[in-house]
Amino acid sequence: MTDSEPKESAATPVPGGEPVAAPPPETIPASPEVAAAPEASPTGPHWGTGRRKTAVARVRLIPGDGKFLINHRPVEQYFPLLRDQQDAVAPLELAGVRRNWDVLVNVNGGGVSGQAGAVRLGVARAVIKAYGQHEFALRDAGFLTRDSRKVERKKYGRRKARRRFQFSKR
Repeated sequence: MTDSEPKESAATPVPGGEPVAAPPPETIPASPEVAAAPEASPTGPHWGTGRRKTAVARVRLIPGDGKFLINHRPVEQYFPLLRDQQDAVAPLELAGVRRNWDVLVNVNGGGVSGQAGAVRLGVARAVIKAYGQHEFALRDAGFLTRDSRKVERKKYGRRKARRRFQFSKR
């Protein structure tokens, strides 16, 4: 480390007050809400399938250190918008197991928003298979409800599904 680089401190800033030193990691008690990383399942990884509009996501949860890959790319690179990134990882954050699992997702079809919703549903279903006790919290947050809305088909004699051609009286 050179003299020009800032030194990292163990102090955590508190809004409107003095920085407070964080306790060493081994003294922080484990929260009862946060589940520990399970051993590898004898049946293999936990799978979940999510669908939204025309997007389909196949999700695998594997015990690991928190990698989240969508089509072999990190979630931050695949979804450029922060809203979509947060949407994809929300079920893991709610269950408190984000750093315990590697998430591998194959998603295709639809657009960016539909794919983010499909990934969210697939991850939520996979978390339920790994941790059944989180089902009610995920259901209350709306992560296990399939959004069945799709684009309405175009009808003949119209410009779009419901839009008519412009009418000319003369």
